[in-house]
Amino acid sequence: MYYVYLLRSKKTDKYYVGYCKDLRQRFYSHNKGENKATKPYTPWELVYYEAYPAKEPALERERVLKNHGRTLSDLKRRILLGRST
Repeated sequence: MYYVYLLRSKKTDKYYVGYCKDLRQRFYSHNKGENKATKPYTPWELVYYEAYPAKEPALERERVLKNHGRTLSDLKRRILLGRST
């Protein structure tokens, strides 16, 4: 399985979109500060993920989320509607 995930910084409320094969390990590495792009914003919470059986569709979904702001905005809005306040 391959995963596309959305993290939210508990420190700054910044979001990060990523792709990986081992979601648990990748999330752990983000929170340990092992990733240059996300280190300044730790700690992170996993707010959403999607699973794909193959690498190519996961990479395409990550690309769309990173390069099409409207798509990411719609996803974040959908996630926030599902949260209890």
